[in-house]
Amino acid sequence: MNWESLLSLKRFGDRHKRLRTEQDEIRLGFEVDYDRIIFSSAFRSLQDKTQVIPLSKTDFVHTRLTHSLEVSVVGRSLGRAVGKEILKKHPYLLEIHGYQINDFGAIVAAAALAHDIGNPPFGHSGEKAIGEFFSKGNGNKYRSLLTEKEYTDLIEFEGNANGFRILTQSREGLSGGLRLSYATLGAFMKYPKESLPKRPTKRIEDKKFGFFQSEREVFNEVATDLGLLQTRSGNDISFSRHPLAFLVEAADDICYTIIDFEDGINLGLIQEEYALEYLINLVRDSINTAKYHALKTTEDRLGYLRALSISTLINDAARIFIENEENILKGDFDVALLDRSLYKAQVNDILKLSVGNIYQSTEVVQKEVAGYRIINSLLEVFTEAVIKESMGEAGSYDRLILQLIPEKYKNFEGGYQSLLNVSQFVAGLTDGNALMLFNKLNGGVSAV
Repeated sequence: MNWESLLSLKRFGDRHKRLRTEQDEIRLGFEVDYDRIIFSSAFRSLQDKTQVIPLSKTDFVHTRLTHSLEVSVVGRSLGRAVGKEILKKHPYLLEIHGYQINDFGAIVAAAALAHDIGNPPFGHSGEKAIGEFFSKGNGNKYRSLLTEKEYTDLIEFEGNANGFRILTQSREGLSGGLRLSYATLGAFMKYPKESLPKRPTKRIEDKKFGFFQSEREVFNEVATDLGLLQTRSGNDISFSRHPLAFLVEAADDICYTIIDFEDGINLGLIQEEYALEYLINLVRDSINTAKYHALKTTEDRLGYLRALSISTLINDAARIFIENEENILKGDFDVALLDRSLYKAQVNDILKLSVGNIYQSTEVVQKEVAGYRIINSLLEVFTEAVIKESMGEAGSYDRLILQLIPEKYKNFEGGYQSLLNVSQFVAGLTDGNALMLFNKLNGGVSAV
């Protein structure tokens, strides 16, 4: 892979190459990507989607929206730190093509901003609920309508693939979705493969999948234009990661490690003094002890340690990337950046405590159970209606149900497209809207 291709400004539908030297410095193409994402309805819906605590009304608990903004900020810093070193190492990118340090930051920031845009309501349990409806629930009866890969798209429903669909899906009068630059789409694609074969290797990019069968051609076009390395031949599409995808992943890993932990402390799920020791262990080499002990409130102590921890991990992730840049470009780097971190042990200690005290807390589990029930119920009602409609067998009740589906999801041509659109519709609901719709369809019987 080479950086000139990887930094492509091309957008869906372009007939000519976009040159960096011809960009408007006031509003660069990569910054346009950021703007298009932040003004999209899919991004706005993240303000009422779970990060850790479903349906939480506590002011200081993060939603997917605040989490995504924070990941974007960390990603921008990571991109700039790496970009500075890349331009030193490959001066032709600046001298001939005009790329700047901030271009790297803008690409990573935009991709990081969108990294959760395809996630369903109720956190990762939402993904599992959609998948299990089709694998173990009433949705299993539709299996005969689908190819093996189409069925796997549904039973392994993946927020990353749904995000790529949201960003690129063409509709009447709207070709190419948000029409983001291929560089940003490449950085967004953490898992550049289709749903099958499932986890063919232990490489990080094979852990999940990054696009549905409906976006196969679009994905292939983007990956080919960027010059990503094809890792599988035949009918199975699979590529090595865009190098900047490692930075997007690292930004996400840094934020959920530190900030989910902070939420747990604020909620009282983790004792403050016990928890702060874990963060101090991470920043022992850079902490100003006198400044720290002068802070009198939990909020101030947490804020200081959070900032220091994030800065420490940003610098370390950038170092790892630069040290391994050649292998990354060859497609020979196959782990997350933080897996090579000098602070891996401290990060793992924090994550272990978070899993036991936050992610598996009674409040989270109870509301995830409610999320399963809500999503399963919605999928049962809507899939039944759309499949009947696609077969010309819809009754009066089915037609009423179909009126509740927004126009952009009403493509009921064939079983796969119909079922995927319903899944995308349900995945696009906020936590609150999913609960409200469930209550209306069930005569006001609440799930929580």
